[in-house]
Amino acid sequence: MLLRYGIGAPGPRRSALFGDGAVGAAVTLDRLGVQPRSVAFLGRTVRSGGTGYTARLPELLPEPAASDLMRGRLEAVAELIGLRRTTRERAAR
Repeated sequence: MLLRYGIGAPGPRRSALFGDGAVGAAVTLDRLGVQPRSVAFLGRTVRSGGTGYTARLPELLPEPAASDLMRGRLEAVAELIGLRRTTRERAAR
């Protein structure tokens, strides 16, 4: 339900989807020993180059396990962005 209704429109489901996701990612990355500055750098890279570009970089974070985790998440984010755009286009028709 969160994915279905949280992707396309603002509201409580969207807040829950992205809020819970951010918390889960933060906990997971902390457990892998990732420093906040590494995540901030990765965020700047995504904003400037996009998720697809960033997912193809050989080393996303200093820790290999964290890089593997983030690569999968970035690929998922790219898919979610595509889904949102498709949903908006269909709603506009």
